[in-house]
Amino acid sequence: MSHATPAATGSVGDPFATTEIATREKLEGIFNDIKSHPLYDHEIYGCLNCGICTATCPAAHYYDFSPREIVQLLITENLEGIYDAMQEKIWACAQCYTCAARCPFHNSPGGLIMLMRETAIKHGMQSAKDVLKPFTRVLMKLITTGNQLAPNMITPDAFADWGPNVARIKAPLNILRKAIPMPTMHTLDTAWEVNIKTSIELYTIWEASGVLEQLETIDPNLFDVVGDLMDEKRDEYQEWLDEQHDAA
Repeated sequence: MSHATPAATGSVGDPFATTEIATREKLEGIFNDIKSHPLYDHEIYGCLNCGICTATCPAAHYYDFSPREIVQLLITENLEGIYDAMQEKIWACAQCYTCAARCPFHNSPGGLIMLMRETAIKHGMQSAKDVLKPFTRVLMKLITTGNQLAPNMITPDAFADWGPNVARIKAPLNILRKAIPMPTMHTLDTAWEVNIKTSIELYTIWEASGVLEQLETIDPNLFDVVGDLMDEKRDEYQEWLDEQHDAA
């Protein structure tokens, strides 16, 4: 049984790999989206290939990840390598920006990785979907309450990577929070109370900035839920405005 080579099929990639084989057109489109980003020219200037960024990178000590590799792939316009790095490696970055602080050329590998992550989301890459899936609950909390995290979400199961320190969150939070003078803090369901006007302003920013459009690419079902909640809150706020107008 013979296997067609990437050159014969017009695609690039390992035909035996678990990741999808991308066409040349797709690879070029991905790179063009990265390079055309307004911040691209501010994050990359040149590279001596000195490796200082990788030597000081915390993630490089624990993962198959190298900031230097990312910069080299982009500078040399290695389309296949860029696509491969976007399957897993770019998600290892902790965004500490130590690389940017130490680079003698003033490159920002961390900034470049942010652009690559945005592009991965825009193109609906499976790596982006897999990485962002655990944050669904956090996003829903933000949508419904205006808070990213609530005390009742901090559980040992959810933060197993904390190691021995996870035991500290077993404190009687419901008792401790009653000592907080603000009445809105006497609950474990939310960190603080956010008024509806602020929530709607947040939604509006998401719409204008393209965040919701990216969400639709990554998780269409969650996008629909967010849209429904937005409509409900806007209707509720408009009713309140109408009541205030009538009262006046």
